[in-house]
Amino acid sequence: MSHLLRTSRLFAWLFLTGLSLATIVASGFYLYLRPGLPPVEQLLDIKLQTPLRVYSADDKLIAEFGEKRRAPVTIEQIPTIQLHAFMAAEDARFYEHFGVDFKGLMRAAIELVSTGEIQSGGSTITMQVAKNYFLSRDRTFIRKFNEILLALQIERELDKNRIMELYLNKIYLGNRAYGIAAAAQVYYDKPVTELSLAEMAMLAGLPKAPSAYNPLANPERAQIRRDWILGRMRDLQYITNDAYELATNAPLTASFNAPSTEVDADHVAEMARAELVRRFGDAAYTDGYEVRLTVESEKQQEATRALRAGLEAYDRRHGFRGPIGQVDEDQLKPDNLGNLMANYPRVAELVPAVVTRVRDKDSEVDLYARQLGESVMAFSTMTWAKRYKTENLTGPEPEKPSDVVTVGDIVYVKPMVVMTPEQPNESDTQEQSDEQQALDIAEVRRVALSQVPEVQGALISLDAKTGAIEALAGGYSFSQNKYNRATQARRQPGSTFKPFLYLSALESGMTPATIYNDAPIVFDDSELETTWRPQNSSGQFYGPTRLREALYRSRNLVSVRLLRDLGIQNTIDYLEQLQIPTEDMQKDLSLSLGSGLLTPMDLARGFAVIANGGYDVEPYLISQISDINNETIFEAPDVKLCDENCTEKQENNSDDEKEVRIARRLADERSVYILHSMMRDVIRRGTGRRAQALGRDDISGKTGTTNEQRDTWFGGFNHDVATTVWVGFDQPQPLGRREFGASTALPVWLDYMKVALNGEPSSLMARPNGIVNIRIDPETGRRARPGQEGAMFEIFREEDAPPPLDPQDDSSGGSNNGSSDDLSRQIF
Repeated sequence: MSHLLRTSRLFAWLFLTGLSLATIVASGFYLYLRPGLPPVEQLLDIKLQTPLRVYSADDKLIAEFGEKRRAPVTIEQIPTIQLHAFMAAEDARFYEHFGVDFKGLMRAAIELVSTGEIQSGGSTITMQVAKNYFLSRDRTFIRKFNEILLALQIERELDKNRIMELYLNKIYLGNRAYGIAAAAQVYYDKPVTELSLAEMAMLAGLPKAPSAYNPLANPERAQIRRDWILGRMRDLQYITNDAYELATNAPLTASFNAPSTEVDADHVAEMARAELVRRFGDAAYTDGYEVRLTVESEKQQEATRALRAGLEAYDRRHGFRGPIGQVDEDQLKPDNLGNLMANYPRVAELVPAVVTRVRDKDSEVDLYARQLGESVMAFSTMTWAKRYKTENLTGPEPEKPSDVVTVGDIVYVKPMVVMTPEQPNESDTQEQSDEQQALDIAEVRRVALSQVPEVQGALISLDAKTGAIEALAGGYSFSQNKYNRATQARRQPGSTFKPFLYLSALESGMTPATIYNDAPIVFDDSELETTWRPQNSSGQFYGPTRLREALYRSRNLVSVRLLRDLGIQNTIDYLEQLQIPTEDMQKDLSLSLGSGLLTPMDLARGFAVIANGGYDVEPYLISQISDINNETIFEAPDVKLCDENCTEKQENNSDDEKEVRIARRLADERSVYILHSMMRDVIRRGTGRRAQALGRDDISGKTGTTNEQRDTWFGGFNHDVATTVWVGFDQPQPLGRREFGASTALPVWLDYMKVALNGEPSSLMARPNGIVNIRIDPETGRRARPGQEGAMFEIFREEDAPPPLDPQDDSSGGSNNGSSDDLSRQIF
């Protein structure tokens, strides 16, 4: 046997031995690791971490919650050229190998040896799917072997297109963007189908190193990576040479695009978020739920705008409180101005600005504003800025800019061109400065002096028949304060409480013609702990007054006497019948003037009960919840109004496919109809006359102002919509002696309702059976004599109408309450 043959046999035995050992080791690893590998079927059940999205009733995006931006797509929705771009960058032989590409591994090794860097990854797309879905990112041999085993298993059980789809929906592409669809929106504000070839190649370059090749953080490196991928696509004959040339010469167009909300409704969004977390826990942020709310975008936007405008108007009436900060003139260097403003937040549409020059001769002020840069403020926008002294006193009107501001003052200004909403900062992106972003958005140079109001407010608008929240604003700015005054602020309702008292009186047999004496009254009540002398807001007394007039003129002394006759506990019981919260109600006669505590939502709901004719109302915000597969998992029930056999009707509806809520009658419809008439007089001739600007005949309402003008209200409605507005300070304090519900809350209500009722037909409650019209003597409330001058028609429930005149009596007949009762009310 020759030496060569013996050597050959030795090498053969060594090779076979090594191969056997390798096989044994590999088999051992497989047998050791295989039981711990997850089944591939889990891939099909895994929920991609997709954020919670909140939409208005007309499908406008209100908010998005969740750390990861993701919008899952199917492979059919992704252009073929985009698939080729990812294959060129990551795995050109994806449709040829069986999960592990040994040629690709060899190519990566050669690239590493020749260039010191691996341009195309050694891991296949299937291996990356295995790693992204199942494995940690630890760089260990065990993890890599697991990755290979899983890749082989995935390839056996799933087709190539499904694997590619899973990959493109899972990969992290920087700036909180997970998946190709989210990245297209974040970097280019486009759907995947509208990306250019250069943009597709740029996104395909991100999986390797989302930070290093990020077009926002490292544009130069990102372009080199993009051009290399384009070259690979040309070499693989995915694109032509001409397409390659055009794409490599294309400029970088990437910019940061956060999800653009279309409705300014942060308090509403927070209510929806809290409810979803209550239902689903932390999964609400990751499981791709979509929520449709009852709010309509146009109404909601106007609610936000109207409340802000009303609070700003109040604030201006009480003067300028001065600058929010001051810096030395030597700090006003051009390269330092941006840093100075970074310490002051933007609030709603108001941006902080520092005064750099005051030009009295030109009646202008030069400023540097955050997000706007150099700006100019005309003195005509500053004339309101009398110096604030107290809520009742201001200084003289300024005559020149220097009477208001000086160099170095930091003030809030409002751009005279609408700005886009401020976007959140991204920690992994080297973004442009706030100022440069805004200059790229719009050339805003002219600004007006403003200040962030200290006063706050709330607006709630309900569909009166269903309880659906059509609009809600819980304060001036959610970014300033997360407190939702619409649902959380418990305040005294003042005279807006009176309609409930009068409705109780109407149901107790009193009428709009019942006479009460508007005269001084003094109570020495141990429960009140002091002598109480209630007064009308005017400080005057008006003598015998019909209940109709007492309501539309908001006569306090009549309300006190009315509650005394009805009984405090009886009235509390009636409020509970209306399902108005009574736990914070005073158990004394001050209750008649609205001394209890209600939230604006409580009051809006109560007014909705009156508006719809007396049926129960349950306010709700969420109309539908869908899961990531667009399957409806919750839908708000339909509402049906019910007068009788309501329990039976509710039970009969329990088997229906669509849930139905039966709204039971809470108040007598004839009494409610009469109250509508009385409250329309509040608008026609009472404290709510300003609402006549709507030019409608179907509006009823009531103003409200508490002691020392600490809370001011207006609640108004037609038969379809009930809207309530509250204005006051978070820590109760006087608004000023000239401030009432008609001057603070009603203008907000009016601005909103102009939009809410635009184009809507008149909606009045239908006249129920059992109502009669009778001519009365307005001085006595009794039937008028035939031909009597000054007589007027009034409406009554049949059983409560004044009795016919006695033919033997030349004077007016008695009232339904008896002459002695009338006399008692007039005197006492």
